Amino acid sequence: MIIKTYNYFVGIVQILSPLFKQNGGIHMTLKKQIDAFEVEKKANLSNDILDLMDITTDKLIAAQLSQHALKVGDKLPAFNLPNSDGTLVSSHALLEKGPLVLSFYRGGWCPYCNLELHALNALSAEFAAHNTQLVAVSPQLPDNSLSTQNENELAYTVLSDVKNTLAKACGLVFTLDERLVPVYHQLGLDIPKANGDNSYELPLPATYVIDQNGVIQFAFAIEDYTLRAEPEDILTAVKKLK
Repeated sequence: MIIKTYNYFVGIVQILSPLFKQNGGIHMTLKKQIDAFEVEKKANLSNDILDLMDITTDKLIAAQLSQHALKVGDKLPAFNLPNSDGTLVSSHALLEKGPLVLSFYRGGWCPYCNLELHALNALSAEFAAHNTQLVAVSPQLPDNSLSTQNENELAYTVLSDVKNTLAKACGLVFTLDERLVPVYHQLGLDIPKANGDNSYELPLPATYVIDQNGVIQFAFAIEDYTLRAEPEDILTAVKKLK
């Protein structure tokens, strides 16, 4: 089997992501988009690679890393991170404007993350209508965050959490299984280049809704990178804020 690189899978994401629309248009949930992507992935990767991805994910699940993640009722750690053009953005400044939706993603190289970013983007106007700041965070360098923002045409803020400082404070960081490193290279992924370090540390997929007091009112963190919080559920949590 010819192994497709992640550039191929990013192309599949570009086909799927416009299917998440509001205002009477076609509506495909994020889960359904991910399920559709999974079919394509399984048809184009070898069984050895697919099995290894499953094994390493099961290992993360067994370690119960998400048990260490911040939960509802916890206080969000203060942060001051650069956006995609290098301007520092603080949690204090964001929360002064209104509640905050904070979504941690692995990087622009991850198809699942791109599907999630697109799905959140489709609801960005609704979050804004509820005076809520929507922010995505990854360990990518600012230049790579800029590429992610531009390529996905995101209407919200993207921050660079270089060396996963904030993600660590939120209890989200793990180290990529060394068995996956050559596989990622085979797929054309260079995480050290994207993140500016050789640690292979990544955040678990996680989304938080934070009220203006800095308290988490909705929390989603999971070891399985193929699962994400549904944007509609996040919006529902925002609507419940007083």
